[in-house]
Amino acid sequence: MTVELRALEDNSTWTLEPLSPGFHSSQADNSLFTLTTTTSIVLVLIYVDDILVAGNDLSQIEIFKKILSIHFKTKDLGSLKYFLGLEVARSPTGIFLNQRNMPSTSSDSGQLGAQTAPFPMEQHLKLNNKDGDLLPDPGLYRRLVGRLIYLTITRPDIVYAVNTLSQFMHAPRVPHMTAATRALRYLKGCLGQGIFFPSSNSTHVSAYTDSDWASCPITRRSTTG
Repeated sequence: MTVELRALEDNSTWTLEPLSPGFHSSQADNSLFTLTTTTSIVLVLIYVDDILVAGNDLSQIEIFKKILSIHFKTKDLGSLKYFLGLEVARSPTGIFLNQRNMPSTSSDSGQLGAQTAPFPMEQHLKLNNKDGDLLPDPGLYRRLVGRLIYLTITRPDIVYAVNTLSQFMHAPRVPHMTAATRALRYLKGCLGQGIFFPSSNSTHVSAYTDSDWASCPITRRSTTG
């Protein structure tokens, strides 16, 4: 079960350990706290005044919510449906995540009426840090690529393109912006795609990798992914 809480007092400092002994901050993300027992697990994710609570034991979740409401004024928003641009759809077959509202950034870059693209990056495109004029406003490119990076949470199909674009954040040029807007036009044509987590699935992990040889035109290094 996953529920969303919202704090109504922004001047409070979130400290979970004193509220409920046993919570530990994740080493991977300081905003994630976990409480694990022999039979249950409760996970709490905090972003400013938004809180996600997930776990496999409803009684433990209710205890945490009750303790939290004693120390902070909160609002229970119920089962998770939307969080920081991430839409959550549930069904008996599993959970589907997508960010269909995020590519609306095309309006910021003048691509609102542009045609869609069949793939996120041109084949054999070799971007470098010398060709083309420097952008007069590099902040626009940086914001655009930053949003594309956030979109990779549910869109692994743009990871390679975004990885390439993010290498030119320090001094973006016109060809870099052209490639970034192409990624936007690709997303415009497939807004409903996302990641589906089946309710019945094995824990077996499959991985695929490929590599080239000295494909980077700047460093002459190989790329593996």
